[in-house]
Order: sequence, then C-alpha cells, then structure tokens
Amino acid sequence: MNTKETYAVVTGASQGLGKAFAENLAKKNINVILVSLPGQNLKELSQEISENYNVKTEHYEIDLSVRENVLQLTDWINNLFNVNILINNAGLGGTKKFLEASPGYIDRILQVNVMATSLITHQLLPNLLKQKQSYILNVSSMAAFSPIGFKTVYPASKTFIHSFSRGLHEELKNTSVFVSVVNPGAMKTNTDVCKRIEKQGFLGRLTLLDPNKVAHYCIEQLFRKDSVIMVNPVSWLVMKILPIWIKLPLMTNAIKKEIEA
Repeated sequence: MNTKETYAVVTGASQGLGKAFAENLAKKNINVILVSLPGQNLKELSQEISENYNVKTEHYEIDLSVRENVLQLTDWINNLFNVNILINNAGLGGTKKFLEASPGYIDRILQVNVMATSLITHQLLPNLLKQKQSYILNVSSMAAFSPIGFKTVYPASKTFIHSFSRGLHEELKNTSVFVSVVNPGAMKTNTDVCKRIEKQGFLGRLTLLDPNKVAHYCIEQLFRKDSVIMVNPVSWLVMKILPIWIKLPLMTNAIKKEIEA
C-alpha cells in the first residue's frame, strides 16, 4: 500500500487499545488519524507519534455519542484524506444495576458502540473502496458471546458489532475492502482497571490482556486477512464450550463481585 498518500483512522485513540493501535500502525510506516474525546491530550499524542515514527498524523477531538458529530467527522476525513484502514475501537462499557441506570447512561453506550461504529463505517466505505486494498477492523468483545447481568446493555451492543462485522465481511468479500472483527477481553490499561477486573475473581484475571500485545497481534492478523481475530483462545474456548445456563450465572456472579467490592 502507498502509505505516503493514505491514512489509517483509529477511534478511541487517546489511550489503551486505541493508542496501541495507532502506535503499532505508525511503526509500520502508516499515517494515522487519531479520533477521541476532547480533553484527553490527543494533540500531544498525535505529535509524539509523528515525531517518534516519522509518519504523518492528524487528530480530531469529538464526542461520538452524537450523530451529527459523527457525520462532521466523516465529512472532514472524506474531504481531506484517502483512507485505507479503519479501526473502530471507540466503545463504552459500564457495570451497573439496570434499574439504577439512567436513560443517558443507556443511550451513550448504544450511540457509541452501535450507532457510531455503523455510521463511521458507512460514511467512510466509499473512500475505502477507492483504494487498491483496504481494511476495516471492528473491536467487539468476549462479552459478545454471552449476556451478562449487571452489564445488560454492553454485551448486547458488542453482539451487534460482531454480527455487523461478519455480515459486512461477507457482503464485501469480492471487493477491495477486507472486514475483520476482534473479540478481546479486559485490558491492562491502568492500575484501577486491573484492580477492578481482579475483583471479579478467576474469570476476570483470565481475560486481562496487554493492549500493546493485542494491538500488534490484531494488526498482523488483519493484514493476513483473518476475519475473526481471537486474542485469548482460552477464554474463547470457555465461552464456546460452556452452555448458556452455566456461563450466564457464572459471568453475572463475577460482575456482581465487582459491584459489591
């Protein structure tokens, strides 16, 4: 690919897995457009990546839970850049009793995880199709394979991402755009996250992953055209083998421990 004239778009790029994606792409001499919420030092990260890896970087600070913002973002990208990689990494989780969740809490998860991912992909697809070879990577979750109590909305939204990605892959398989989906577990993004996940017990510790290793592996597998990327085969096997009547209470109890702690 001609990396001098094309860009990779990474959403949720200011920290964690999104930041790792951006850095790993830059290591491969790929220009990147970083997208994230305002107030997360995105400009500084963009400059740092550009200087460290000698690539072109751009950044765009925006709240992806607002539909009009998503359309503004994609218009800006389409008007100024050729895009050959799209990584839909931005997503919102949350652990809360459903009865105690506010309408805004529910809406934001659905808007970022479902609406923004779908709409960004839809709006950038003509741009991606213009390139000789393009890639879309959507970040789902191990939670896509089972409903979970106290996380009722999040797993449902990630199930959508997995299904959406598989369907789009099939639809575009005879085009220049390759679509993949990855289903990671929880990330070691910071000390607080690690402590929170460890409170879930064995299942939480089993799925705790290093974002840099995940990003590196995902990008390698994406370019090898792996349509369903599994970064934690042990967790995946457990989720596939266990019947729903076992894994649903098992995972719900793990999350309940987190709430009680």
